[in-house]
Amino acid sequence: MSKTDIESKDDSNSLFPLRMKNYKLLAVGLAIIVIGFILMAGGGSDDPDVFNEDVYSFRRITLAPIVVLAGFVFEVFAIMKK
Repeated sequence: MSKTDIESKDDSNSLFPLRMKNYKLLAVGLAIIVIGFILMAGGGSDDPDVFNEDVYSFRRITLAPIVVLAGFVFEVFAIMKK
């Protein structure tokens, strides 16, 4: 019996529904989602009477939601990967 046979046999008898590789990929996907939400943060004003145009920046309106959606797509890939 080779080492790969033993590893695949251990994976099939595991109590966890996914393999360790899947959990690592899930962690990467979660990090991508968190980065997207960090990109959305900020843009507020200390003075409520003054409007801050930074709320509508490219980073917050376009880039951050794309990064978050990419993170969710990556999560689905991480779950489905065999």
